Amino acid sequence: MVSGVKTLDSLIRETSSSMNELDHGALLANAQNGDRDARELLIKKFTPFILRIASGMTGRFIKVGQDDEVSIGMMGFNEAIDNFRSEKGVSFLSFAETVIKRRLIDHFRKEGRSSKVIPFSSMERNEDGEESPTLSVEVEQARANYEAMLETEARKAEIIQYSQVLAQYGISFSELVEVSPKHDDARLRAMSVAWIIAGNVRYRNFLQEKKSLPLKQLEQEVKVSRKTIERQRKYIIAVVLVLIGDFHYLKEYININQR
Repeated sequence: MVSGVKTLDSLIRETSSSMNELDHGALLANAQNGDRDARELLIKKFTPFILRIASGMTGRFIKVGQDDEVSIGMMGFNEAIDNFRSEKGVSFLSFAETVIKRRLIDHFRKEGRSSKVIPFSSMERNEDGEESPTLSVEVEQARANYEAMLETEARKAEIIQYSQVLAQYGISFSELVEVSPKHDDARLRAMSVAWIIAGNVRYRNFLQEKKSLPLKQLEQEVKVSRKTIERQRKYIIAVVLVLIGDFHYLKEYININQR
């Protein structure tokens, strides 16, 4: 389990230096206030995010400037910029994904699900309908590159979403570098407390409603002093949020099968 905890800490350290690049809050605010340059930059920045959603909805490889689904997705993202309200408690990317999917569904219904998008499988044969070894290799490489790009952007988007959730608890992603336990035994203690909270409905509800740890209940259940829990509070909360949240990639950085 130590290696799993170390991996999470290493992710925090590796990512914190690039969070300014990933932070889109200022761009979003400026775009909503009528800054066209900010809007265009925000759309450009999240084009891979839009492509991932559109590609997932179609189940096919799609390209900018070629497929209608890309344009529909960008229109949905643009609409999300206009209509997003942070006070509703939903992250911008989650909201944008919902809007994009709705617009794509509307598009599919209007078109009777007819699409010009070309699946990878149809590209693996030559003009005579025979398999082309060279083309097949190129297609596989293109598929691999495309999927790698989508995964990279999905990881970035998930980290942004995670940082937004952390902010609701008064924690910044970069701050985790400072509050992460420096020693293995301290990390293990913090992780054990996080697992207990994540596995207990009452504790989870308390955390999500109060935005704080149920210290009184925890000190009766764990072999960790209240003072230690309070000192590691932000790190414990950060780990719990990964465990109970919809963070597919971040969960890989925690040894999810061991406690």
